[in-house]
Amino acid sequence: MIERYSREEMKKIWSLDSKFQYYLDVELAVCKAYNHLGKISNEVLNDIISKASFSVQRIDEIEKEVHHDLIAFLTNINENIGEDSRYVHMGLTSSDVIDTALALQMKHAGIIILKDIDLLIEAIRNKAKEHRNTVCIGRSHGVHAEPMTFGVKLCGWIDLFERNKRNFEKALEEASVGQISGPVGTYSNINPEIEQLACEYLGLKPAKFSTQVIARDIHAQYHQALALIACVIEQIAIELRHLQRTEVLEAEEGFSKGQKGSSAMPHKKNPISGENLSGLARIVRSNSFAALENIPLWHERDISHSSVERIIFPDSAILVDYMLNRLLNTIENLVVHKDNMLKNTNLFGGIVFSQKVLLKLCEKGLLREAAYKLVQRNALDAFNNHGSFINNLLKDNDILAVLSEDVIKDCFNINDYLNNIEYIYKKFILQM
Repeated sequence: MIERYSREEMKKIWSLDSKFQYYLDVELAVCKAYNHLGKISNEVLNDIISKASFSVQRIDEIEKEVHHDLIAFLTNINENIGEDSRYVHMGLTSSDVIDTALALQMKHAGIIILKDIDLLIEAIRNKAKEHRNTVCIGRSHGVHAEPMTFGVKLCGWIDLFERNKRNFEKALEEASVGQISGPVGTYSNINPEIEQLACEYLGLKPAKFSTQVIARDIHAQYHQALALIACVIEQIAIELRHLQRTEVLEAEEGFSKGQKGSSAMPHKKNPISGENLSGLARIVRSNSFAALENIPLWHERDISHSSVERIIFPDSAILVDYMLNRLLNTIENLVVHKDNMLKNTNLFGGIVFSQKVLLKLCEKGLLREAAYKLVQRNALDAFNNHGSFINNLLKDNDILAVLSEDVIKDCFNINDYLNNIEYIYKKFILQM
């Protein structure tokens, strides 16, 4: 079983305490790099590590005066370190700390999201195994098309999440880069080896290039990957919302004991999780647009991106984590109405078997256009008059002149639609 993270762990990554702790982690990694190169003694390094601490309340007090949160942070830890604080932030600029700390937040949030996706895929796999041969109707344009199985539908969901997991992994790898390159990224007052060492200590790679800030297309790619995950979640949520409609009722969200669906109508059981997920996907998508707007900055840097990122990073990461877990709960507690799936498949006397009849007529020598007209005539009559397609065929002399009753009835064999299910399942290592 894959370990489950609590949502509190995701929220903690984006808290003020954690943000400043990430800042401190970066500063200490740089000090360790200076120590490795002989620029800071072991005694000084140990003194810095033992005394370096901060208080969010004190940082807020200082920021009211200096109007710069990174300087306020440095002032606070320098108060605690004392004389050896002169070695802290040596040769750095603010963005070295801020962007590298942000990369750590993105990486750690990303690890949780990847675990969430793994758990969700596992849950969908379990449902797919259970419903391998659960016949349901496939729809195109929202209209009955041909029979399939609910398990095959679930295989499609596995495919969506496996692909988007790979996409997010690529974005996360691109985003897991730090920079310790100084003003305008030229290493003017810092040895490039410090960047190499500090990033290694932090579990990051050095950015190939930085202009005092890490290029924001990297961050936009991360947000685009989150937005794609949110869109896939919404795609499934909309499908389940449709299947829960009263006149469809093929599947529905679990309804717990004591739960109520409406303040006015006691009979209601509403797809509240699906609707919640559809709404939240809009926010994650919108945030990805804001991340795209952050890419063009003035010259080597400005801070127009900063205010935006303080909102969109915690919001999107926390939301996607929540959405994946809520969908996981929905899948695990999904109620599948097999009888309704089969009933809906057989509506109007099996008009969804029309292609089988069409192909059989062509096989017997009719031109396709002529065969199509004969089949469509009988199918639309059943549809428009609440009749039976198979009964219409068995009474149609033009059809009977070509096909026997047994051949017609054989066209309605549902098992013919299940012949290649195993071929699909093998792609997802779901052989039964």
